[in-house]
Amino acid sequence: MTTAPWRDPALPADARVADLLSRMTLEEKAAQLYGVWVGAATDGEGVAPLQREMTAEYDWDELISHGLGQLTRSFGTAPVDPDVGARALARAQRRIAAANRFGIPTVAHEECLAGFTAWRATAYPVPLAWGASFDPELVEQVGRRIGRDLRAAGVHQGLAPVLDVVRDPRWGRVEETIGEDPYLVGTIGTAYVRGLESAGVVATLKHFAGYASSAGARNLAPVRAGVREFADVTLPPFEMALREGGARSVMAAYTETDGVPASADPGLLTGLLREEWGFTGTVVADYFGIAFLQSLHRVAADEAEAAHRALAAGVDVELPTVKCYGKPLVAAVREGRVPESLVDRAARRVLLQKCELGLLDEDWRPEPQGPLDLDPVANRALAGRLAQESLVLLDNPDGLLPLAPDTRIAVVGPRAADALAMLGCYSFPSHVLTHHPDVPPGIEIPTVLDALRGELPDTKVTFAEGCGVSDPDTAGFAEAVARAAEADVCVAVLGDRAGLFGRGTSGEGCDATDLRLPGAQGELLDALVATGVPVVLVLLTGRPYALGRWHGRLGAVVQAFFPGEEGGPAVAGVLSGRVNPSGRLPVSVPRLPGGQPWTYLQPPLGLAGEVSSLDPTPLYPFGHGRSYTEFAWEEFAGSAADIGTDGSYDLSLTVRNTGDRAGTEVVQLYLHDPVASVTRPDVRLIGYQRLDLAPGAARRLTFRFHADLSSFTDRTGARVVEPGELELRLGPSSAEVRHRARLRLTGPARVVGPERRLRCEVVA
Repeated sequence: MTTAPWRDPALPADARVADLLSRMTLEEKAAQLYGVWVGAATDGEGVAPLQREMTAEYDWDELISHGLGQLTRSFGTAPVDPDVGARALARAQRRIAAANRFGIPTVAHEECLAGFTAWRATAYPVPLAWGASFDPELVEQVGRRIGRDLRAAGVHQGLAPVLDVVRDPRWGRVEETIGEDPYLVGTIGTAYVRGLESAGVVATLKHFAGYASSAGARNLAPVRAGVREFADVTLPPFEMALREGGARSVMAAYTETDGVPASADPGLLTGLLREEWGFTGTVVADYFGIAFLQSLHRVAADEAEAAHRALAAGVDVELPTVKCYGKPLVAAVREGRVPESLVDRAARRVLLQKCELGLLDEDWRPEPQGPLDLDPVANRALAGRLAQESLVLLDNPDGLLPLAPDTRIAVVGPRAADALAMLGCYSFPSHVLTHHPDVPPGIEIPTVLDALRGELPDTKVTFAEGCGVSDPDTAGFAEAVARAAEADVCVAVLGDRAGLFGRGTSGEGCDATDLRLPGAQGELLDALVATGVPVVLVLLTGRPYALGRWHGRLGAVVQAFFPGEEGGPAVAGVLSGRVNPSGRLPVSVPRLPGGQPWTYLQPPLGLAGEVSSLDPTPLYPFGHGRSYTEFAWEEFAGSAADIGTDGSYDLSLTVRNTGDRAGTEVVQLYLHDPVASVTRPDVRLIGYQRLDLAPGAARRLTFRFHADLSSFTDRTGARVVEPGELELRLGPSSAEVRHRARLRLTGPARVVGPERRLRCEVVA
């Protein structure tokens, strides 16, 4: 085989793979289409839905005798020392290559939603915090760093980012998303993809598509999104991450839309993804998603039919372990129930990707390159910077923050002294170590309490937990109130516990009935406010919670979305004033806990009005965030103008820091379309820019708007740019307008496709 054309790296990948496929048996081709999850539990509590029911025992030697497509979570299943894990993965790769007659190794994949999900690896802020940073350049650096760690350990593919757009904040996986706006999700998610792919790791976009639009905010529920919502809200982030980020893999969603499961939808996975968008990479199943076609969706009578439907739709790889694409598929092909051409199509895509990764070359090296440190100083510094940029100062009406150094502080709340309060459900300590309670976290995670004591060493800081995260017990209220009454300021640290499938208040399968603070935490906050001592509320959460009950009664409010291992020092830095907060809300914060779902992307009929007694207007809108300094927006240049439906337009302004300390302003550009052929959101984000400014400093900023950014899906299903009036609005949030530019698009309506401009160019 060493002289066969497929081994020649000088030949084009297509030619190499064509030669290899011509030599492979059906069993060998099918073996490239599934993964194996070594060490996955078949009893007890697993880390994936229905893991026990869907994971079967197998003969390892027999299984790998024909080759293997993927290895699932060698590091992310149980705590293993990174060096030991890398050596074990290398041994497994050698064994797999030796067992099949072509010597082809496997693709190793891991979760990397908020860092490499491995023991002793850096736990970065969750994606919702990425969105709060409004800083794609920083997120790209994080993606690159995570990618380097994955490759150093021998991992080829990362199952991230999540590009679902939040449609109902009660959904448990809000923490995994980037926010409620498709432009923000697309730009930030694309940056992460670029970073991961630049390190040679295959980025996997998930969940394609509609997963976050599940009915009733229930995990893995049917999707009720309409055609235009799907096209204009759900799909754009995926399109951007493929076109601009170069993602090489897509994960099919668990959900079904209008009765058609994503994993059995050729219109989605082949017609749109490949034929219209030109995607050439691999489509992988979400864990057990192919078998769910039989067991949950009931569109397949048996495993072979589930395999047929998924292959025909365009799912190339079954994850996390073999169930449908193994013996049931091979038997169905032999019986004539499934065309072998479908197997060939998927195997070709998988092998092309292996060729790109160098896994078809004779000199592929499975050996780890030296000792692994997955949480070095540089990682922690990057995690700390992202944590700082993601913290949102929601309110500070009387300037209580920063805290004076001689202030007596009572720290109260169930999230203040718990390191896990910093981490999302896909961090290794929350995702895996809960099943290994005797194993230490493997990384240093300062709590808010410890960080604040370190930040203000000469300040008296007392502590009382007050209550648990989710239980109703109020026995600890008395001590908490006593500590608060003795202090000058009470810092109430409340929020979520990340977990899986009901074992947390946030995370996969941890959906909420409403947006009240979990457990007795709301009552605890009432009791603290009743003392008359000023209360600073610090929220460590995976979703927004309704805060209208306390509006005007709190001294300050700081929102952190699971800010990672360096989140404690970041919060302490904001409280002390060492860090000037610069985060902006990637999701609206509601006033009332009911009346969901609601996002800011509402047409006029979805806004407050006299026809209903329910006012959905959020307490803090999308894009909101305060600073310890002030900014002036000056010298605006954006007069009314006519441009063609294929034209462009510049609007400029100068932003000046008028305060006495350095700070960051986030300038946001929104589009308002007064009249269209279908209803449109009142406003939607189409551009933004972070500006770091020293005291007194100013920068000129220009947004280059193109008419393509006004496009939407019309009544015929076409994406069009319509002539008519538009208004561009510049502001510090979606609800505040500082400057307006009125445009009129002239000329014929234009139908636009994947070639259209997806982002607003910004010159700063």
